Amino acid sequence: MMTAALTTRFPEVLWAQRTDEIYLTFNVPDVENPVLNLTAGALTFSGTSEGKEYAVTIDFFKEVSPEESKKSVTARSIYFVIVKKEKDQSYWPRLLKNSGKVHWLKTDFSKWKDEDDDDDAAAAGAGGASPFGDMDFSQFGGGDMGGMGGMGGMGGMGGMGGMGGMGGMGGMDFESMMQGQNFDDEKDSDDEGT
Repeated sequence: MMTAALTTRFPEVLWAQRTDEIYLTFNVPDVENPVLNLTAGALTFSGTSEGKEYAVTIDFFKEVSPEESKKSVTARSIYFVIVKKEKDQSYWPRLLKNSGKVHWLKTDFSKWKDEDDDDDAAAAGAGGASPFGDMDFSQFGGGDMGGMGGMGGMGGMGGMGGMGGMGGMGGMDFESMMQGQNFDDEKDSDDEGT
C-alpha cells in the first residue's frame, strides 16, 4: 500500500481526475535524484528535497496505462498525467486501492472537475465546453468587438444639465452653532481613569 521508512517522510501529493486521466502533483521543491516507477497498479517515488528523504508508494484503485502516461519534473514539483486503463468510465471513488484517509494525499482543487462537469464537456464536443455555453457573441457588435461602438469619446462632461446646483447649506451658520462650545478641558466619556 503506502510505505515510507522511518527515516523518510511522505511528500505532499495532490490529485484530481477525469474519466480517462489522473493528475498527480508531488510537492517536493528542488528534488534531487528522484526515483519514479509507474506500473499498471502503482506509482513509487523516492527522492531528497532540502536535505530530507521522501518516499511513497501509491497503489491505484484500478489499473493505469504507464505507456500512455506523462511526467514532468520541475524545480518546484513533479507532475504526472496518468492515463486510466479503462477510458470513458465513471470517476474512481478514490485514488488508492485501500479506503481510508492518509495525511499526505489531498485533492487538487485547481485541477478538479466534478463528474457531471466532465459530462458537459463531452457533450460540447472535443474542444471542451465553453464557459459561456451557446451564447452568440456576434450580436455584440461585429465579431472582433472593434472599439465598443457607441461610446464615441465622451467629449467631456459639459455640466450637469437639469441639476440646477445645490446652492449652499441654506442658512446654516456653523460659527453661531459652535459658539459656547468648550473643547479644551472636556474629558471624553470613554476615557478610563485618566
